[in-house]
Amino acid sequence: MHTTAAQDQVMDLRQFLMCLSLCTVCALSKPTEKKERVHHEPQLSDKPHDDAQNFDYDHDAFLGAEEAKTFDQLTPEESKERLGKIVSKIDGDKDGFVTVDELKDWIKFAQKRWIYEDVERQWKGHDLNEDGLVSWEEYKNATYGYILDDPDPDDGFNYKQMMMRDERRFKMADRDGDLIATKEEFTAFLHPEEYDYMKDIVVQETMEDIDKNADGFIDLEEYIGDMYSHDGNADEPEWVKTEREQFVEFRDKNRDGKMDKEETKDWILPSDYDHAEAEARHLVYESDQNKDGKLTKEEIVDKYDLFVGSQATDFGEALVRHDEF
Repeated sequence: MHTTAAQDQVMDLRQFLMCLSLCTVCALSKPTEKKERVHHEPQLSDKPHDDAQNFDYDHDAFLGAEEAKTFDQLTPEESKERLGKIVSKIDGDKDGFVTVDELKDWIKFAQKRWIYEDVERQWKGHDLNEDGLVSWEEYKNATYGYILDDPDPDDGFNYKQMMMRDERRFKMADRDGDLIATKEEFTAFLHPEEYDYMKDIVVQETMEDIDKNADGFIDLEEYIGDMYSHDGNADEPEWVKTEREQFVEFRDKNRDGKMDKEETKDWILPSDYDHAEAEARHLVYESDQNKDGKLTKEEIVDKYDLFVGSQATDFGEALVRHDEF
């Protein structure tokens, strides 16, 4: 039987949700596993940051780990050429200099490239009229159209409730209120935790998931119940006992026995150390030959082995080749 793209997508959605349901069942059957709600800024690299040994950490931070691997296959000349093209992209105001802020923004982009790739993939399936925008109607029809024609699906999911939640998030992401998303607004819709103006909706959705008695707060048992199912076991694992202590000592700041919106926000969206800014300052400090606090393309390319890899990945060999050029 021939199906439309929207029908295929909805069937994919159903399969995904059924898989999610099965995963939830599996998770519940393993009560020692912990559900993660907190949105931490990811580390820039899993490699140690020791420039005396190598620049692998800096390469991962500047390019992203996957992209950094591609540079390791290039000759130093090729690495310099590609780095020069990247510098032109980093220089946002095109004044010929790269500032700490521009470098920080680039590092954050490089680290979250997977998000933009995900948006590109989803964009193609939702911009149905190919006008470079995604309206709420397009998204709704592509995602829920087939389900809306079948108001009583067999799999038991409340798709209308899911759709209402999506619509609320879409409206929040849509800054000008025209119910039509630009690519940036669509990115905020798909990945709200990445945008300051979307953080309230992340908190609201999290509270709705956990707040089982719908009183607008998260009490201790709801907090624990979201992470752990007793599943007939009387003894709680140590990490659950630790979480109970964390709730009382740190999460419930005003000691009223429950978390309100602000306390929930502090929990799931903590103010992390800004690794990208620290790395940007480090790269500028190491490369800024005239110490004016900003970098020219020449200063960056001169220190190419700090920013990107090449076939000369051995630190000593990289220095020798650097001196040769």
